[in-house]
Amino acid sequence: MGNLCACLAPKSMKKKPTKRLHNPPPTTNSTKRWTRVRFSRKEKSDAALTQEQVLAAAILFQQQNGRDPFDRTTSVRYPKSGSKNSNTLPRSSSSRARALTDPLLQPHQLVSENVKLEDIETNHFVLVHGGGFGAWCWYKTIALLEEGGYKATAIDLAGSGVHSFDPNRITSLLQYVHPLTDFLQMLPEGEKVILVGHDFGGACIAYAMELFPFRISKAIFIAAAMLSNGQNTLDMFSQQAGADDLMRRAQTFSYANGNDRPPTSINFEKSLLRDLFFNQCPAKDVALASVSMRPMPFAPILEKLCLTDLNYGLVKRFYIETPEDNAIPITLQDSMINKSPPQQVFRLKGADHSPFFSKPQALNKLLVEISKIKTPS
Repeated sequence: MGNLCACLAPKSMKKKPTKRLHNPPPTTNSTKRWTRVRFSRKEKSDAALTQEQVLAAAILFQQQNGRDPFDRTTSVRYPKSGSKNSNTLPRSSSSRARALTDPLLQPHQLVSENVKLEDIETNHFVLVHGGGFGAWCWYKTIALLEEGGYKATAIDLAGSGVHSFDPNRITSLLQYVHPLTDFLQMLPEGEKVILVGHDFGGACIAYAMELFPFRISKAIFIAAAMLSNGQNTLDMFSQQAGADDLMRRAQTFSYANGNDRPPTSINFEKSLLRDLFFNQCPAKDVALASVSMRPMPFAPILEKLCLTDLNYGLVKRFYIETPEDNAIPITLQDSMINKSPPQQVFRLKGADHSPFFSKPQALNKLLVEISKIKTPS
């Protein structure tokens, strides 16, 4: 959604995949066959065969005892600390080969690796999509979080995803975020969640933080609008100098109340979705987005937020930057961070505007990491 209203406002390690090692074949009937292939029918000496058996036994011992085990996949994982604790950060069981743009997180980013899952304040993530997106965009994130023992709930905001309301009839931010505020209001007494907002979802979780600060443990902004008190989303994107031709070409406006009235919704040209939002994403996810994205209501982006230190300020904020973002450029992300500094900032190298598609493993690791960071009461 980023640079959202270009038409209405002035613009202004590489890491090699882990090599998979295979156990040597069993030294029974298949041993002779393996020996013939490798040694051109030369028989091994008894000493060499014994050495091979010792090596196989050592590998099996390591695998069974958790000492530097071989990866099941080439997906990223946390470095092992030598502990046998089963509650360390989870490892993916995905069979997907990790892309070179999905590098291993650096050790200095993982300050809470040995924190146990049962010791954190909450293991429940509530995922809030951006403008035009829906709960569908979090499918990889949900799978990875649940695999690691977390609970994940993705919300469809009004007129988004499978929510049946007409986006052109949404006239306020309150109306747009109602599915989120209704969910938070229905939480059991004393239960907290971690709010995650992407894109315009950042403004939506900020609105919810002001209303329900005692039901939110942490707030995570992913390539998101992180506004200050009295600011609206259009103001934020107006900070950019110059015009963004890509955004101008991608945007289409609907005027359900007549051409002489303000727009009622914004849509995006399908042929430009990849360049704008998904420039680092797999083709299958771009295809999913092209058939799933819906117009986003225009009125909520004009609404100024009222954010107070007594409510919004009580919730600890974290920001995840996406440096390859063509929708909310890194310069704009840095500007928001400098104006209203969060507790901590993370950067996903190689991530575009949609890291839940382009960097799912690395994003999951950061969400888990943030969940385990202890914050002052």
